[in-house]
Amino acid sequence: MNNNLMKIKNVLEGSFDVKYREVETSLGKATLVFVDNLCSTQFISQYIVFPLKEKKYECRNMDDIIKNVLDINITNYVKDKTDIEDALLHIVSGDVVIVIEGYEELIYCEAKGFVRRSISIPVTEAVVKGPREGFNEVFVDNISLLRRKMKNPDLKFEPTYVGEKSQTVVCLAYIKGVAPESLVEYARNTIKSLKIDFLLDTNFVESKFKTKNSVFDTVGYTEKPDEVAAKMMEGRIAVLVDGTPFVITIPYFFLENFQMPDDYYINKTFANFTRVIRWFAFFFATFIPGMYVAIITYHFSLIPSLFVFRLAVSRAGVPLPTVLEVLVMMVSFQLVKEAGLRLPQPIGNAMSIVAALILGEAAVGAGIASRITIVVISLSMLSYFLVPKMYGALTIWSFVFVIVGGLFGLPGLFVFSVVFLANIADLETGGYPYLFPIGSSERFRFKDVFFRGKLDRISKEIIGKGEKDEDKKID
Repeated sequence: MNNNLMKIKNVLEGSFDVKYREVETSLGKATLVFVDNLCSTQFISQYIVFPLKEKKYECRNMDDIIKNVLDINITNYVKDKTDIEDALLHIVSGDVVIVIEGYEELIYCEAKGFVRRSISIPVTEAVVKGPREGFNEVFVDNISLLRRKMKNPDLKFEPTYVGEKSQTVVCLAYIKGVAPESLVEYARNTIKSLKIDFLLDTNFVESKFKTKNSVFDTVGYTEKPDEVAAKMMEGRIAVLVDGTPFVITIPYFFLENFQMPDDYYINKTFANFTRVIRWFAFFFATFIPGMYVAIITYHFSLIPSLFVFRLAVSRAGVPLPTVLEVLVMMVSFQLVKEAGLRLPQPIGNAMSIVAALILGEAAVGAGIASRITIVVISLSMLSYFLVPKMYGALTIWSFVFVIVGGLFGLPGLFVFSVVFLANIADLETGGYPYLFPIGSSERFRFKDVFFRGKLDRISKEIIGKGEKDEDKKID
């Protein structure tokens, strides 16, 4: 038996899905090694087994088989190699390894045929208008989606195997000449420095790109090819991980949390109006519960006298202090949200609506919370979902502001608001300030800050050396 074949069988012993198919060739007995559920058996029979058996050409060595028997345009990847580790990687990746008795060289043939999810609408990023296709879990499919969006020869994809045991493909994507070389080199070195056993999701890579611990995401992620393509054409880079439909983009700025994919497909005026709504939602979700607690607890004089009497009637019989009342209701709404998220979709949606209605009405009827508190917390919780990518960060900070408002009143809120802004301003993403282009010492080609500019003005690279002369003109 061939030494290479013996080594492969020893390593893969006990794997029932690894198949060894013997074929008689003009050079002698050949053994095809492949994983059954990762390869197309029909492809193997038609384009590998049948040509080897046919013996149409007189083969004197391995090169004759590669050139005359196996059609390189069909097999795509044929190569001589004697490295067993490399051969094992190809086998578990869905390739066929051909071992011929008496020869140490190995031939690799690509014959992938595993089950994959079709291209579908992204569940997490619904749009009113615009492309509906989303990434799936196979990175080669995701690459093809990006190629369709950007027919540019400068679009580069650099794959790297990460994870000593999982050997997951991590692919760096960028447009050469548009993405700064320093940013590409930074991303390339970061990916190569990943020293882990298993890589199962983009979050393993995200954590490496985050330079500081923060509840805010300094690395972007999306399921939409059009959004990734737009960011790459601005000069950003993308990282694709095999096995997950989420693609991360670097750098990712704070202002991008208020930009939604369909902002660029709908009317400009309405898109800017909805952005204003999102900024108000950001304020409501973060500060309103804390301000409500501070005013009710310490600053009654700021409330109009007519409303004070209504508020007193509403809170009559509520035994808990305002800060505890608000915290209890916020935790209750979080429980409802998590339950609706974890349950099966048909049950979860109905349960969330019914539980919220019953919970609010029961809390008021039992005297645990006042109606005004229910209104304030409901408005705050609803506002979270208008800026979904900051949901986790705003949830944590809103709890902090409620506690601070209950302990120190409005002065404490003002102080912690400065801490909140300082925390955001201190963050970096891919070597750029997180608040880019706000507070930057340079002028950047950025026409999409608080309001969406004209499409022909914002469709330019922004992650570069600075503003070009023709871009310095005021619209």
